[in-house]
Amino acid sequence: MKFASSAKLAAVVVSAALALTACGGSGSSGSSSGAVDGKGKKLSVLTGVNTQYSAQQKQWFTDIAAKFKAQTGADIEFETFASANDELTRIQTSVVSGQGPDVYSLGTTFTPTAYATKAFVTLSDDDWNKVGGKDRFNQAALGISGPDAQHQAGIPFVSRPFVMAYNKDLLAAAGIDKPATTWDELEAQAKKMTNPATGTFGLATGYKDNYDPWKFIWAMSVQAGNPLVDGKTLKLDDPTVKKAYETYFGWLTKDKVVDPASVGWSNSNAVAAFASGKAGYLMMTTSSSLPTLDKSAVAGKYAYATMPTAAPGDSSPKGDAANAASILSGDNVVVADYSKQKDLAFAYINLITSKDEQLNFQKIFGDLPANADALKSLANPTLQPVADTAAKSKATPFTGAWGDIQLALMNVTVQSIPDLAKGSVDDSALATRLKDAQSKGQASLDRASK
Repeated sequence: MKFASSAKLAAVVVSAALALTACGGSGSSGSSSGAVDGKGKKLSVLTGVNTQYSAQQKQWFTDIAAKFKAQTGADIEFETFASANDELTRIQTSVVSGQGPDVYSLGTTFTPTAYATKAFVTLSDDDWNKVGGKDRFNQAALGISGPDAQHQAGIPFVSRPFVMAYNKDLLAAAGIDKPATTWDELEAQAKKMTNPATGTFGLATGYKDNYDPWKFIWAMSVQAGNPLVDGKTLKLDDPTVKKAYETYFGWLTKDKVVDPASVGWSNSNAVAAFASGKAGYLMMTTSSSLPTLDKSAVAGKYAYATMPTAAPGDSSPKGDAANAASILSGDNVVVADYSKQKDLAFAYINLITSKDEQLNFQKIFGDLPANADALKSLANPTLQPVADTAAKSKATPFTGAWGDIQLALMNVTVQSIPDLAKGSVDDSALATRLKDAQSKGQASLDRASK
């Protein structure tokens, strides 16, 4: 989906959603007591495709569907989206048409967009009870479920704070005694570990990943004191944003501390490079990399660490930068207001957020549980830095425009890929792309602010 068409459709979504809300129900369609009888029915669930663990995800679909069938008598049909663009498109088209999946599993940053459409259930106390109550969940994970505690649509499914993994042997060989805590220090350490002759580079990251590049820009900008959204004003054309892109692109073009092939990499390629022992740091990863790394050449030789919290050019965190180590990240599940099967939808969410199922999901995919008891029961010390980062995570702005703003940030990288492949990004070209992103993002923010 082109960004321009996304922006145009977004204007339609809000008005269409209002009409849908007027004719649709709210909350659930049945009582909260007893098992749900879904015999002969089918629940439709939309979730992101897991390219890193494709076979495992397909098996999980099969297994959870069997458990759901045993509990309710109903079948589940899983649908998947493959990118942030696809994710936003599915939300928008379903809202406009008033039909589609009953349950959506969304990245936390898309929860504000979904909430703003008013086409998803704003959870009542009864709805929360049907999924085990609010106390079932790690309270920090509720931080982006809605605009406030009384108006929430997103039910936490998994927590996925972003960290970096580091190769302890490569750091030691370069004379580095501890992971970098500033972006400038990271660059310096990466240079010490880079040896193109052996195919070893200081950093592993994927510039062509469908989700991650904008998160670097968000982190560096926010750490520099620019929240990106300041009330009704978007600040993508701020010098801090340009500096962030220059730093991020510079790892490839100027510092040459990443594999030149990374211009075409997704996150899974970066994980593979780090797993082979050919990178000092794996950037913008999550605990979902753990199952792969524990079966790789770096098993027992790696650890996780919080990513830098001092903006480029800063020697220490300023202001609230220390609490912006990661976006407040993970997956929320929301229930479509047009769904005729809300009780089944909540029964499904109750199943997948139970302690046992959350621990099973963590074992397979590595993501931290959103279930509070499941999270407390994890005893793997490797995950402690990830849990620490979760406490230092900052929510992205809760505005219905954030989906478009996120894609605008992403689009700057997408448009710069050909330049990156040639070895440099022209300063004027970057400025033009940022100005275009600012214009389109501000237009979306203006619509959302009305």
